[in-house]
Amino acid sequence: MTGFILRRLLHALPLLLAVVVLNFLLIAFTPGDPILLLVGDFPAPPEYLEQMRREYGLDQPVWVQLWRYLAKVLQGDFGFSFAAQQPVAALILARLGVTLELTLSALLLASFGGLVLGVAAARMQGRWPDTAIQTASSAGYSIPDFWLGQLLILCFAIGLGWLPSQGNGSVRDAATGGLGGWLDHLRYLLLPAFALSLRYLALITRITRAAMLEVMGSDYILAARARGASEWTVVVVHGLRNAAAPVLTVIGYNVGFLLAGSALIEAVFAWPGIGRLLFESISRRDYPVMLAILLMVSATVVVANLLTDIVHRLIDPRIERA
Repeated sequence: MTGFILRRLLHALPLLLAVVVLNFLLIAFTPGDPILLLVGDFPAPPEYLEQMRREYGLDQPVWVQLWRYLAKVLQGDFGFSFAAQQPVAALILARLGVTLELTLSALLLASFGGLVLGVAAARMQGRWPDTAIQTASSAGYSIPDFWLGQLLILCFAIGLGWLPSQGNGSVRDAATGGLGGWLDHLRYLLLPAFALSLRYLALITRITRAAMLEVMGSDYILAARARGASEWTVVVVHGLRNAAAPVLTVIGYNVGFLLAGSALIEAVFAWPGIGRLLFESISRRDYPVMLAILLMVSATVVVANLLTDIVHRLIDPRIERA
């Protein structure tokens, strides 16, 4: 297992390097001048614009900018934000906790809900609950999350007035603290977490159902029932455990996509996290912030895939250990 982890890490390093270089080149050749956006409508003289470009290193050729950026990243320096006028690392760390709260909540909701619905659909194969779950999961997977977010706002925030539509908490209840403040914060979290999780909940439901149907007809399931094992033991211990490998693979591989997909959801719900920061940095051409967030998402995908493969091999010893 140690050798496997080391080999995967060695493969991940050039992959991350390629991602950094590709992201830098794509952003560097994107139309638009960040200096003009910083200046705005102010009639700045050309000499001032050239001075600003020299200060931010934008007057150098692209390959020189790339080399300098790679050297800084290797030292843990992700640059200085053009728009916020502060180090990029501090800017991201200030919003990281809020984004992790949203993405982990969505991941838990999608994972737990998908497992429960998938197992229920497999146990009632061919009956109306199975048909209803499959129909709902197909619809949920096809709905764009940003459009779903707007529908949820129209229904539960504007129409019914049950839940707030913007932000991650009110100032009044945040100052209160305790259980009341936590419950108020939960009200702000429900809609964006559900909107972000629905697509993955539907996917996990369908994968769980297919995996459970494949293992429930196996000989060891028949043997467990013949020994008089309870239905809970048959379904969870023997069935779900053996069907868990593809389900965990789907969950692990979608962690990075959840983090990347939170950008649109955070923009829709005005959630003050990294996704919204990425959305704002794109509109401002804030290159250092964009590059740092894309690198973080890429590293998250690599780490999540590595952890998924490790867990996969632990729960299924039949996988080749070469």
